[in-house]
Order: sequence, then C-alpha cells, then structure tokens
Amino acid sequence: MTTSPAASVLFVCVHNAGRSQMAAGFLQHLAGDRVEVRSAGSMPGDQVNPSAVAAMAEVGIDISDQKPKILTTEAVQASDYVITMGCGDACPFFPGKKYLDWKLEDPAGQGVEAVRPIRDEIKGLIEGLIAEIDAKAAQRPARRPVRRPPRRR
Repeated sequence: MTTSPAASVLFVCVHNAGRSQMAAGFLQHLAGDRVEVRSAGSMPGDQVNPSAVAAMAEVGIDISDQKPKILTTEAVQASDYVITMGCGDACPFFPGKKYLDWKLEDPAGQGVEAVRPIRDEIKGLIEGLIAEIDAKAAQRPARRPVRRPPRRR
C-alpha cells in the first residue's frame, strides 16, 4: 500500500535558478517521498545557477539536471505550501495556501564561496519546514477502515 505525501510544497523565486532549486533539492533529499516538491519562477532563467549546482554537489545533492520552470496557477493550486524567496512583488500571491516568504540573498552572479552560506541557511529552513509538516501529519486523525454491515440474503 502506498501512502500519499504528507504535503506538497512549491518553492518560488524570480528566476527559479538558485534559491528555489536549492530548497527543492534539500527538501527532496531530506524528506523523500513524504513531501511532493515543486519549484518555479515568475521569470525563469535559462539554466540553474552553476554556483548553486556546485554548492549543492558539495553536500551530496545533485540538482544539475533541473531546469527553470514558469510559475503557473496550477502549480500553486496543487500545493499546500507556497514558499517565496525574497522576490517581493515579482511573485504573485494566491489565497488559501500556507504562504511563507524566506528572505534569502540572491546567489545570481556569485561564486560558490558566496553561495555556501545561502545554501546552509536554506538547509536550516528546510529542516524546520519538515518538522512542521511532520507535526501536522501526526495530528491528523488516522483513517479507520469502513466497516459495512453484512449483506442480507
């Protein structure tokens, strides 16, 4: 029997090339199948930031095959959490979701040395998010099997 993910998370930054890709990589790596992970950008770049790829590789997470994706209404509607990353007005607000804004420095145009502290800050935020998701999942009542009365003949 497969279980559905405890939550679905969408990470959004303007270009979907650095912060949101690192966050998605960490969440997928640390939470596995417990969480459905998406990332997108309001104005996606052409490729994931090479310094972000290198910084994540240093901690054993490969995001080199990821591609920046456009933010869609469908992605937001399918997500329980929408986490923006310091992109302000460039990231639209969609009501009815758990909405967080993580104020993170933009790694665009920076070397791997400058990206490492951003990566490490993202990891800490992801660990807190996983703890929140796991706590909410533990509070949900367990589903009980439906018992049907025996058929009368």
